[in-house]
Amino acid sequence: MTILKHEIRQGRNSLIIWTAVIAFMLGVCILIYPEMSKQMDGISEAFANMGGFSAAFGMDKINFGEFIGFFGVECGNVLGLGGAFYAALTGISALSKEEREHTAEFLLTHPISRQNVVAQKLVSVILQIIILNAAAVGITSLSSLIIGETPDIKPIMLMFAAYLIMQIETAAICFGISAFIGRGGLGLGLGLAAAFYFMNIVANLTESSAFLKYITPFGYTDSADIIADGHIEFKYLVVGLVITVIGICAAFWKYQRKDIS
Repeated sequence: MTILKHEIRQGRNSLIIWTAVIAFMLGVCILIYPEMSKQMDGISEAFANMGGFSAAFGMDKINFGEFIGFFGVECGNVLGLGGAFYAALTGISALSKEEREHTAEFLLTHPISRQNVVAQKLVSVILQIIILNAAAVGITSLSSLIIGETPDIKPIMLMFAAYLIMQIETAAICFGISAFIGRGGLGLGLGLAAAFYFMNIVANLTESSAFLKYITPFGYTDSADIIADGHIEFKYLVVGLVITVIGICAAFWKYQRKDIS
């Protein structure tokens, strides 16, 4: 538990900053909805008929003028993209930073197995992601009460669940990669998260690119699909869970055999 506590302490400032920024942006998005809703006459229909742009963001399936549709498009992108960036940064640095910061020698001379090191670092990454998402749920609930909106709980919670799983999958992929690298991973993590996001947009644009939804963790987080169908797309979710397990297993396998400099 010593490593777990240390990792939480070490990542505290980053967690506070990312959580504060994402929570602030979510709160602002929700608080401006009443003013936006007064100007929504005809806008929702216009957005729904913008061809590829509408399909890319799912605005052809939901009513952007309603709170649940507005939340899914605007707030969903904030939590989805912001959360993915944070998850990628946290995951990619979890194991690689020991070499980058030259602390591996101190850490690995202690009477603790490498397997235990990886396990505690993995738990710290997941805990930080859960804390960020708990804050997002809290600020969403508070902001919704302030503006007097009481949306259907099921689609909202399904969206939050999808974003949480997506962030854990992104972190697991980056966590696995971090076991193979020693430095320079932050740019790789951010680039990977951005690539996943744009893969989903491309997959929404054309049928021939729909296979990308099996690759990107964003494939099962489309708010429009969750709101319209009332569930998370199971086939994409299962593939995502398999990829999550592969990323975690790769981290354990490589780190136990790694020649750490």
